Amino acid sequence: MKGRVLIVAGSDSGGGAGIQADIKAVSALYGYAMTAITALTAQNTLGVHGVYPIAPAFVVQQMRVVLEDLGADAVKVGMLATSEVIEAVAGEYIERAVNIPLVVDPVMVAKGGHSLLADEAELTLKKRLLPLAAIVTPNIPEAEALTDIEIRDLDDMRRAADLIRTFGPKAVLLKGGHMDGDLVQDLLVTEDGAEIFESPRVHTPHTHGTGCTLASAIAIGIAQGMGMRDAVARARAYVMEAILTAPGLGHGHGPLNHLHTVRPFP
Repeated sequence: MKGRVLIVAGSDSGGGAGIQADIKAVSALYGYAMTAITALTAQNTLGVHGVYPIAPAFVVQQMRVVLEDLGADAVKVGMLATSEVIEAVAGEYIERAVNIPLVVDPVMVAKGGHSLLADEAELTLKKRLLPLAAIVTPNIPEAEALTDIEIRDLDDMRRAADLIRTFGPKAVLLKGGHMDGDLVQDLLVTEDGAEIFESPRVHTPHTHGTGCTLASAIAIGIAQGMGMRDAVARARAYVMEAILTAPGLGHGHGPLNHLHTVRPFP
């Protein structure tokens, strides 16, 4: 076991996304996962049926006691839901973990279409959390919401990723899974330039939790000392295999196979 990741995110009672997916991904990649839960959801493969937010002060307390005792090599942030929680998480991160790499997955909409981020919280996310991030991992709809750029092709992805980088994160991984075509193209933009990662599109309904899983897989790679590009490459390969070997559970967007065999960290 190598690498400690503190995950600040919401719970998915169906086990396919959120904290549950995060813990599985970090564990499968030989890391140690810790959590600060920001919200409880009543959720399954058919959608989100209810959300119960956790008080910001208690989210902060979870972060504090973990960081003070166990420490962390990376922090991953997922569903935060409200401006108040974003402000609280950003403040605690600055106070206790500012030198620890931060992976931000800007969770805005669940796979079934349920909104997971209040409208007024988008601006808070951009102003308070993205400037702190080592990498932010939006999908196409999230990138469009963050930039007001309509994304139809790779050139649009480049413009959106470049604009998101001006908000302060050191790197942006803009995921292209919502685009049409037989290839899925993800665009990584860092201070060193841009790189396109390509993989064949898998036509399957079993993709619930891919965003959470990918971000946590990147976080544990960083925690284990991998460079950003290598952490992204391994995380993408891990998620692809998890999709290909998905167990086929549920009647909607089914979960991945998080516990398939993977190559350990270098």
